[in-house]
Amino acid sequence: MGTPVNIIVGSHVWVEDSDVAWIDGEVEKINGEEVVIQATTGKKVTAKLSKIYPKDEEAPAAGVDDMTKLSYLHEPGVLQNLKIRYELNEIYTYTGNILIAINPFQRLPHIYDAHMMQQYKGAPFGELSPHVFAVADVAYRDMISEGKSNSILVSGESGAGKTETTKMLMRYLAYLGGRAVTEGRTVEQQVLESNPVLEAFGNAKTVRNNNSRTKQEIEKYKLGHPKTFHYLNQSKCYELVGISDAHDYLATRRAMDIVGISEKEQEAIFRVVAAILHIGNIDFTKGKEVDSSVPKDDKSKFHLKTAAELLMCDLKALEDALCKRVMVTPEEVIKRSLDPQSAVTSRDGFAKTVYSRLFDWLVDKINKSIGQDANSRSLIGVLDIYGFESFKTNSFEQFCINFTNEKLQQHFNQHVFKMEQEEYTKEAIDWSYIEFVDNQDVLDLIEKKPGGIVALLDEACMFPKSTHETFANKLYQTFKAHKRFIKPKLSRTDFTVAHYAGEVLYQSDLFLDKNKDYVIPEHQDLLGASKCPFVVGLFPPLPEETSKSSKFSSIGSRFKLQLQQLMETLNSTEPHYIRCVKPNNLLKPAIFENVNIMQQLRCGGVLEAIRISCAGYPTRKPFFEFINRFGLLCPQALQGSYEEKVACKKILDSMGLKGYQIGKTKVFLRAGQMAELDARRTEVLSGAAKKIQRRTRTHQAQKRFIVLRKATISLQALCRGESTDLYINRRLSGKLFENLRREAAAVKIQKNGRRYYSRKSYKKLYVSALSVQTGLRAMAAHKQFRFRKQTKAATIVQAQWRCHRAKTYYKKLKNGVIISQTRWRGRLAKRELRKLKMASRETGALKEAKDMLEKKVEELTYRAQLEKRLRGDLEEAKTQEITKLQNSLEEMRKKVDETNALLVKEREAAKKAAEEAPPVIQETQVLVEDTKKIELMTEELESVKATLENEKQRADDAVRKFEEAQESLDDNMKKLEETEKKGQQLQESLTRMEEKCTNLESENKVLRQQAVSMAPNKFLSGRSRSILQRGSESGHLAVDTRSNLSQDNNNTLAYWLSNASTLLLLLQRTLKASGAAGMAPQRRRSSSATLFGRMTQSFRGTPQGVNLAMINGGAGGGADTLRQVEAKYPALLFKQQLTAYVEKIYGMIRDNLKKEISPLLGLCIQAPRTSRASLVKGASRSVANTPAHEALIAHWQGIVKSLTNFLDTLKSNNVPSFLVCKVFTQIFSFVNVQLFNSLLLRRECCSFSNGEYVRAGLCELENWCFKATDEYAGTSWEELKHIRQAIGFLVIHQKPKKTLDEISHDLCPVLSIQQLYRISTMYWDDKYGTHSVSSDVIANMRVLMTEDSNNAVSNSFLLDDDSSIPFSVDDLSKSMERFDIADIEPPPLIRENSGFSFLFPVTD
Repeated sequence: MGTPVNIIVGSHVWVEDSDVAWIDGEVEKINGEEVVIQATTGKKVTAKLSKIYPKDEEAPAAGVDDMTKLSYLHEPGVLQNLKIRYELNEIYTYTGNILIAINPFQRLPHIYDAHMMQQYKGAPFGELSPHVFAVADVAYRDMISEGKSNSILVSGESGAGKTETTKMLMRYLAYLGGRAVTEGRTVEQQVLESNPVLEAFGNAKTVRNNNSRTKQEIEKYKLGHPKTFHYLNQSKCYELVGISDAHDYLATRRAMDIVGISEKEQEAIFRVVAAILHIGNIDFTKGKEVDSSVPKDDKSKFHLKTAAELLMCDLKALEDALCKRVMVTPEEVIKRSLDPQSAVTSRDGFAKTVYSRLFDWLVDKINKSIGQDANSRSLIGVLDIYGFESFKTNSFEQFCINFTNEKLQQHFNQHVFKMEQEEYTKEAIDWSYIEFVDNQDVLDLIEKKPGGIVALLDEACMFPKSTHETFANKLYQTFKAHKRFIKPKLSRTDFTVAHYAGEVLYQSDLFLDKNKDYVIPEHQDLLGASKCPFVVGLFPPLPEETSKSSKFSSIGSRFKLQLQQLMETLNSTEPHYIRCVKPNNLLKPAIFENVNIMQQLRCGGVLEAIRISCAGYPTRKPFFEFINRFGLLCPQALQGSYEEKVACKKILDSMGLKGYQIGKTKVFLRAGQMAELDARRTEVLSGAAKKIQRRTRTHQAQKRFIVLRKATISLQALCRGESTDLYINRRLSGKLFENLRREAAAVKIQKNGRRYYSRKSYKKLYVSALSVQTGLRAMAAHKQFRFRKQTKAATIVQAQWRCHRAKTYYKKLKNGVIISQTRWRGRLAKRELRKLKMASRETGALKEAKDMLEKKVEELTYRAQLEKRLRGDLEEAKTQEITKLQNSLEEMRKKVDETNALLVKEREAAKKAAEEAPPVIQETQVLVEDTKKIELMTEELESVKATLENEKQRADDAVRKFEEAQESLDDNMKKLEETEKKGQQLQESLTRMEEKCTNLESENKVLRQQAVSMAPNKFLSGRSRSILQRGSESGHLAVDTRSNLSQDNNNTLAYWLSNASTLLLLLQRTLKASGAAGMAPQRRRSSSATLFGRMTQSFRGTPQGVNLAMINGGAGGGADTLRQVEAKYPALLFKQQLTAYVEKIYGMIRDNLKKEISPLLGLCIQAPRTSRASLVKGASRSVANTPAHEALIAHWQGIVKSLTNFLDTLKSNNVPSFLVCKVFTQIFSFVNVQLFNSLLLRRECCSFSNGEYVRAGLCELENWCFKATDEYAGTSWEELKHIRQAIGFLVIHQKPKKTLDEISHDLCPVLSIQQLYRISTMYWDDKYGTHSVSSDVIANMRVLMTEDSNNAVSNSFLLDDDSSIPFSVDDLSKSMERFDIADIEPPPLIRENSGFSFLFPVTD
């Protein structure tokens, strides 16, 4: 990029930094080849002189839109320019004809709407701000005008916005040429909707973007959550925030409808996709035979069966196709089993083949649906290509991707070199010695036969015993001396390739497996025998030679062949490049990572293009910019009247530079020469600053010296005079004291006397003034009171009258609105009723069944709840009973124990008594009574046990009944869920049907518009012409609209506009609708004394319906005497057609004037370069009222001349002033829109000097409006409010001191925040070098824009041109001047003819 030269102390430079790539600073010290730099970040950096680059301190604050305009075309300059523009939401930047697009990670709808597309349509490339539409437009214009095919290559890494950029390209190209209708759908719709289909089926989720598309859970396909499928859970990403899979599914189905895929084909497509997902879930295990495999478990068998059902093929045949292979020998056909690992490979190959065929079918179907012309001679190809990739693990996929980028980079380098040559040839300079950097050696390393990497890979794949180790060793031996091939030191299988974007380490472990691709006949035969016609169509019969056995096919060779075909296609077209850049890895807005972006620019070839430019002449300055910047180096070149080219040569020769070139319009400088000129310029400016400082300090020192000298002289004189006057003062001091004492006494007496008289006169004057003031204030108070009283009374009267008038108007308006709303709602209700009737026929029965099931579920739920409550009560009662029984049992046990203890005691007592007593046996009843008690307690215990058993049995019965009810409830819930699923499916079907109806309505609207545009452009139909003919035959006034009007002849159009509007006014005043009451004629003043008064009297006997009193009437009569005629259908139809005729002529006149001034408006928005150069050369500061000023505003004077001629034409044909005013109001609105939009889209127009130029032109328009008077100009000047306020902002001084409130409320109240932000960021001062508004104001604007973007419907900063008809028949009728024809004097021709004497006034 050129070694920096003339770096001196104080120079501003760029130096490398490991964190932010580049930082800027100022040189503090230079020690040989080392430089000490004070960075703006605060730290000091020491770097080598060859590693720093100069910084352009005069670069625009908002950056440049084309980086070839940079004074220093190097890495830090490019990065800084992109960063500045990205912070201002300027995401597009040119580098020559290459467009760099930085992903904003936020929606910017205002730069992609229809207004923006209209602005870029047909605009020259580079005239407007950089945009993707500009690239598409230049490609389209080249194809149309020159018949050449064009290609647009969109590249960048994942997440850089390639897909969105491609969408915008397709949208704009469809906008330009896609309005044709095929099969009821516009080509534009099909092109735009083809992208969602291809994106849904062809874009995968990667680690750097979020294009994931999962399928809708559809019960009939037996699908579940994505994590349950092997082909969907590899990335562990199942859902994304802000993305609805259901919404994307419906959008995909809608897009498939639009591109022409039928409902049956859509169902078949999703069946195939679901089958692929099920195939991925089939696992294998070892079979009974050696090296055989079978489905692993019931889950695998289920997925195998489901896949067979979806593909409509034989289950056993599908299993054999996955687990076995057929080997054909000359003697017999042998079936060989596959081991589980080989079966998994077969399974994945089968799924990949089916999905590949499905995607190819979709592409062919979309191309056929759009209707691409196979015989077209030219085309525009849009290529969305992946960018250069380098990861921690790089396999065969990254190798193919980087190989493609190497090929495209070579094509890119050749294109850039070609553009450089065209630029040099255009400027007629010598370029023969410029070297060209090529990467052919890398391409030879990869693709050259027979010794390239791809050829060696195919050779290794042909040998069964080859491994990745043998392949790597072969590479090491073959390319050990190649400078682009590097063998790593710590690996035996890896290898490194030095690509243009850097070194990439590849792992060759899977190169051989991924390069092999077999065509398996079993898969072909299986799917060819499917019962589904769609699946059979995906697999047509194979040729004879490929159907016998499995044949090896190299993916690498096939990829290289396809890439070669792509390059041949690109070489046959005119390429256009768009490089997409991802500003950060967080995927968030307003984050600019320098290191990441530098790597992308390097990988995208942008820096390589800069190197190519630096090999020639990297700095190119137009003559006037070069003179403006470096004219001070050679003042002699500016003092003489030299041409710009000669002045530039004198400046360069005075600096002693060699090797530069001077073209036709630019100065071309070699690398380093710009820095040398800037260094010399810095020295000159530094010397001038030092001289100014020296002169200023000298002036200040001289001024201080003079003051000091005067003070010294005064002090010396005083000291010298004191010694001389000391003696004299002693003699005179006595006399002086006496005189002073006398004088003081006299003064005191006089003072007291004057004070007395003054106080006396003041009091008298004070009393008089109080009296006068009291009287005057009383009068003023009375007067003000009367005025307020009158004002209050008038206000009350006005308020009551205005209230009455507003209430009356409101009632009329309300009645009309209610009637309109009622009719419109009735119409909508009928339409909705028809739709609901159609929908109810399909869903009525299902809804009834659903309602019945819901009722049953409610009943079962109620019963289950009731049983649950009863069971709970029963359990509680049983628990209480058991508790009571247990307590009683415990009490009984205690009693039994007590009884037993007593019994034991009694027995012991009895024994003792028996022993002591005489041997006479006596019976006692105690033992018998105790025994009875024990028996009774035992019986009670048995009854309690029986009761407990009964309760347990009842509880078991209740539990069993509850379980049965629960099972019944579960069954009903399952049925309810199935019913809800069916309802959801019906709801989705209904939603799709509504979307289809919406699309059909939009298509019908397009068809109606096309039908209207195809209709002949005639003002009146044949029936109306016949009516007009009959009217003319019956004596009524008629207009022959069959006469061919010249649409470009304003004089003829103005004539017919005047007559037609007058006739329309007569009809408006004389016709009334059927059923309306006629107006009775009123008395009017006598008009028999004049010509037309006698004519009116003579025709008083005219039959009703004939009224020859033309536009007569005044304040007290006139039009009120006209008798309105009840109009029939032919008259109303004639009036309607005449209204359309007036509106058509009005529109033609207005459009003619627009066409006339449109070419001049493009010249009026930007000042000519000669005027800017005159400012540089030191021309006169005041050029007003000079020939130079007249030449400067010649284009504006051309517009004024056109307006004046047009006004004269309308006046000469007596066009009503109301229509003239409307025409000019719309014309000035058109001028405002064109100038304002051009100002916002072209940065070179947002300069201070250009603002002065446009302001001078606006003064010319203001002067024209003043001369035309309000009668004809009306409010035309107010229509220019947007451009006036914008220009006022450009030319105002001290912009950094202005606050946002002052700008938005005082300076530019009409402009929106988006418009103010656009002007503020694009402004640059080419006259005084001042800056735009402060950074705080810009930040506040961005905050307000972010807030407004959430609420506003459209964020567009452009204005719309209103081409509607701004008046109605009633407006025209109210605006016409009323006059009495009786006051009109007859013309001299009638007065001189004696045959008309009966019309003269009667004299007594």
